[in-house]
Amino acid sequence: MAQGALFSPAVSPARPGAAGLLWRMVRRRRITGVGAALILIVVLGALAAPLLAPYDPVALNVPDRLLGPRDAHPFGTDEFGRDILSRTLYGARLSLLVGALVTALAATAGVLVGLAAGSSPRADRILMRIMDGLMAFPDVLLAIGLMAALGPSARNVVLSLGFVYTPRIARVVRAAVLVVIRLEYVEAARAVGASGGRILARHILVNCASPVIVQGTFITAYAMLGEAALSFLGVGVPPQVPTWGGIISAGQVYLRQAPWISLFPGVAIIVSVLALNLLGDGLRDFLDPRLRYS
Repeated sequence: MAQGALFSPAVSPARPGAAGLLWRMVRRRRITGVGAALILIVVLGALAAPLLAPYDPVALNVPDRLLGPRDAHPFGTDEFGRDILSRTLYGARLSLLVGALVTALAATAGVLVGLAAGSSPRADRILMRIMDGLMAFPDVLLAIGLMAALGPSARNVVLSLGFVYTPRIARVVRAAVLVVIRLEYVEAARAVGASGGRILARHILVNCASPVIVQGTFITAYAMLGEAALSFLGVGVPPQVPTWGGIISAGQVYLRQAPWISLFPGVAIIVSVLALNLLGDGLRDFLDPRLRYS
């Protein structure tokens, strides 16, 4: 036997790439795949609303008011004869848009606050006390107060909910910064003269991405619920704009006579929020290095 064969180095099996890890996660947690599939269906339905909606979502047709589900109106009609299926599809567009914009706003502000708090003890004492004060208020109550000051509009809903959910991201980022900033490679970068900004951008911010992505998934679900709650209470998007919360609010008067008005948008909210939470749980496992290769 050749001498080289006896002393050939052991070759460790190659770790799967990102696609392989994602597929492994879906196989191990099939419920995550269900959540992703449901979200994909909701997103595609919202994007294709102009093609899928059989009627104009705001067109009045009083002779057909309060019709139950049937071939012409699969989800029935409301008190003004408007098609519930069309309004639900168009309501998905606004709910998803608000969820995405609120998440982007909260993530941007929260990352900046968390980085500042985690890297400066003095800023930490000030900023985190402000964040704690904001989190002391119930989310919806604080959002209602902001909407009362700003006025009802989709833009103000995004601003209000983005402000409300910023502390959640800020606390997650701060915790990650406090851990990463003490690691050896950060100390080495500081020892060779790297500036504070370079250390934050190249070493600390990258390691905060995973918890921010996971938390952002949950905030998208919270924002969709928050928008529905504000519209239901009449302080969110103006009533003429089809939203899930607004449709449910209008249908509460007719729950006995026409329960389908509130039923279908309510189911849409439940499915979307549940799917986002399932997806967030799966992403948390996928992005956690302790669970990724287990």
